[in-house]
Amino acid sequence: MNQDIQDTRSTPVADEIESAKLAEVSASLRSQLDGDVRFDSYSKMLYSTDASVYQIMPLGVVLPKTEEDVHCVLEHANKYQLPILPRGGGSSLAGQAVGSAIVLDFSRFMNKAIDVNVEERTLWVQPGMNLHSMNQKLKKHGLMIGPDPASANRATIGGCVGNNSAGSHSILYGMMIDNVLETEVWLSDATKAYFGDMQLSAVRSRSVSESLEGRIIQGLVTLVQTHLEEILEFWPRHWRRTSGYSLDRMVSPLSPTIKPEQLYLDSPLVPEVVRSQQEKALNLSHLMVGSEGTLGVVTAVKMGLVPTPKWTGLVILHFDTVIDACAAVVDVLEMEPSASELLDKQLMDLARAQPGWDQKLFFVEGDPAAVLLTEFYGANEREVKLKIDRLIAHMRQRKWRGPVVTIFDIAKQAEVWELRKSSLNLLMGQRGQHKPFPGIEDVSVPTEHLASYMDEILSYCNSLPDVPATAVYAHASAGCLHVRPLINLHSEQGVENLRLAGTHSLELTRKYQGVMSGEHGDGLARSYYNQSLFTPVLYKALQEIKALFDPACLLNPGKIVDAQTPTENLRFGTDYSARSWNTAFDWTSDYGLIGAVEMCNGAGVCRKLETGTMCPSYMATREEKDSTRGRANALRNAMSGRIPYSELWTREMYEVLDLCLGCKACKSECPSSVDMARIKAEYLQGYIDHNGLPIFNRMMGAMPQLLRSGIGSRALLSYLANTIMRSRLGRRLFTILGMHPLRKLPKIRPVTPSQLHRAKSTSELSSKGKICLILDTWSRFFDSSVALASVQLLTKLGFQVEIRDQLPCCGRPLISGGQVRKAKKQADRLCRALKEVVTEEIPIIGLEPSCLLTLRDEFLDLATDVDLSQAIAANSFTLEEFLDQFDWEEVERSTDDRDSVWLHGHCHQKALVGNGPTESVLGKFGFKVNVIPSGCCGMAGEFGYVNSHYQVSHDIGEERLFPAVREVPAGCVVVASGFSCREQIVHFTNQTPVHLAELLNRVV
Repeated sequence: MNQDIQDTRSTPVADEIESAKLAEVSASLRSQLDGDVRFDSYSKMLYSTDASVYQIMPLGVVLPKTEEDVHCVLEHANKYQLPILPRGGGSSLAGQAVGSAIVLDFSRFMNKAIDVNVEERTLWVQPGMNLHSMNQKLKKHGLMIGPDPASANRATIGGCVGNNSAGSHSILYGMMIDNVLETEVWLSDATKAYFGDMQLSAVRSRSVSESLEGRIIQGLVTLVQTHLEEILEFWPRHWRRTSGYSLDRMVSPLSPTIKPEQLYLDSPLVPEVVRSQQEKALNLSHLMVGSEGTLGVVTAVKMGLVPTPKWTGLVILHFDTVIDACAAVVDVLEMEPSASELLDKQLMDLARAQPGWDQKLFFVEGDPAAVLLTEFYGANEREVKLKIDRLIAHMRQRKWRGPVVTIFDIAKQAEVWELRKSSLNLLMGQRGQHKPFPGIEDVSVPTEHLASYMDEILSYCNSLPDVPATAVYAHASAGCLHVRPLINLHSEQGVENLRLAGTHSLELTRKYQGVMSGEHGDGLARSYYNQSLFTPVLYKALQEIKALFDPACLLNPGKIVDAQTPTENLRFGTDYSARSWNTAFDWTSDYGLIGAVEMCNGAGVCRKLETGTMCPSYMATREEKDSTRGRANALRNAMSGRIPYSELWTREMYEVLDLCLGCKACKSECPSSVDMARIKAEYLQGYIDHNGLPIFNRMMGAMPQLLRSGIGSRALLSYLANTIMRSRLGRRLFTILGMHPLRKLPKIRPVTPSQLHRAKSTSELSSKGKICLILDTWSRFFDSSVALASVQLLTKLGFQVEIRDQLPCCGRPLISGGQVRKAKKQADRLCRALKEVVTEEIPIIGLEPSCLLTLRDEFLDLATDVDLSQAIAANSFTLEEFLDQFDWEEVERSTDDRDSVWLHGHCHQKALVGNGPTESVLGKFGFKVNVIPSGCCGMAGEFGYVNSHYQVSHDIGEERLFPAVREVPAGCVVVASGFSCREQIVHFTNQTPVHLAELLNRVV
């Protein structure tokens, strides 16, 4: 039924033989493994990319549950001579997680902590454990994992080990190789080994074994002895390196007269964690680290842990040029900071232009070309302040005169670090085909040469044809530079620019005693350069290491040694083309629907766990297809013909998109602003055009209009509708139509004109002017108490409330259900109805976040009258936003500082506005606010009603929201402005939340 990605190098006969072999392997694995075996085209397509510019279709995908599963897969690999590729979160930037192999995804099941020893500060953990999640668990012990890559919230520990990840604090904690103590490894011949410290006596005794492990040890001893002089003279001497294998770590243990420091530059800027190394034992784990799964399959890791810092402070130094900032790093390091990171103007400008991220640039004064974010640790705030003052005085002595900003507030520091860690994805968020693609972005040079390298590489990249700019961010304190020229990989010139930049970067790297990879790995992007970065003798030694561990070349072949050129197997390239369909939204600002889909760069931020909202379905299922990345990949592959275009309208493709809740978190939390909610709505319209509209979707989409046409405004009809919905026959009918039997449609409780009239008569004041209050479908027909409380509240506060009962629905249910063309007509009708309000400059206030924010979001690319829709958007406010504009000091209220509320923010509100206005208003009215650190509630309008969604809907809420709500003290109030959120919380917990208007109306 489904076809694989086309491979022009294969023949029909070869394809038939290969397919038969893979079918046999798949069937055999299914019969023997506890984990999941997926050799279908959709699963393989979802694993054909990572965060790099490469795409290669794997042979199959296995999600192992146990070590025995891994053992079994390796036995099959040997029997059938099939390659194996271990994979974590797929956030790798160099292409090391893609290849023509059986992919082992450890993130789904093998993701547990095995043992935490607080006294010894050690951790045994499975490779699929999310790094951020592990640190959250360690926090209660006052411990953490030292290396902190920017991708920590979605990267796995196994992936970080395979990559030798580092991060911003490597000058304190070193790289992953400095923190790994032992590993449990399955070797290429399906035998198991434990790698840890081995004294020379153990090396001698184990090397005589005829096992693969014995041959490896014996071969390493010979290899080091043979190449010792070459290693000492020509091995790259910069400490921040992942290029090649860590052969240098084998030298001192096997040649006791050689000290580790002999293999590093003689410089005071080499971190203490590196200079103090005294390796007295051989540890083959250090070869596993950074090997990208090419030497063995790691199934458990023992790591050293470090104490969490007691106090931190940030100082932001501003510079007129990037080169000046780089040159200043040497001076900064003399003051021994814990980190110093560089951001350039291009990145800051991109952040300023993106809602949600612009507010995180509070630490920037003016319009600098670059800033250094420099952090200090200390035992208390006073110590940290003294260190920062000392740095500033030191820099002034060195004639630096730029602005300085200091930050001691923990929450504000976290915002700065969030922006820094999102640098890559903010850069990739630029619209159009020119992107700051990875390639040379991981060069690492000694900090003494940082400014010189930067000056030369920027000059070269900006001189290349069709390169409009070059972006820069860096782990400046470690000399690790993320330089990214904007390249159009759809063009022949762009592909050539990728090659030219790589070749020139290699020349500069050798000139300045650096390495091509400082933390992102070699992969498909940089492995090719190892044969030039290392001498011929040392490159041969790297090949010998690979041959020792993997004689049959079954483990992630083509990485580190014997690699392709960096311009092969590109995700895009000159032969790439894609086609869209007749769309309902206007996608002009995204360079078309294709451009919107291609905005996903594969970084996998949507796979983060236990933080934020994106992506709620992935947090519940941990399935790649249920991530924003998975959905974008599936659509892009069909639109580009990597799988047949006709696959777009199949049930398989529909199921990839099905669990997207339309929460819009990706619009703000994905730094590339991939708006999968809107993309899904557009896709569903196309799917409906090809396959018809399901009755349940038709019913939910038509409900607002049915209520407005009579059912919701006439008491008898409302009574009959409620009776039918709650009858046994009615519930049976809805179940047949697709609703889960445990769900109940909300009871129709329409607000009447007389009730509204009485509500508006609660005050004679109208000093604050007119407002237009939109009564959405939910507050008008299902939750009249919210409508009445809002009218009463706003009237008490002195507003003249105008309610326009005849306003059409905003079309939110139609958009979510894929009936976008009908929603477009609704948008036009509502815009026309609001034209007079906008003309009179009367503020438009909404009670239901998703409805009001539809006017500010989808209407801009949906309504026919663009100018009118923009005017309406500019004049529309959520109730929280509107109330937050005013000073309520004179308002009499019956609360005091002891009154506490727990706040759950609506997804659309968090994505497009944030919780800030709600927190502010509650604070102004005298409440102590506790923001529930929840993601999505899991309801999302009609989503949670659908039978096939019920369990996922529950699991999403159970991830954080429900447990937090159950812990709310008795008698305290939970505030949730979303109607669906309140319905979901009532359904799964013992709490009954209220709308903000209801709470405020009680106390005013």
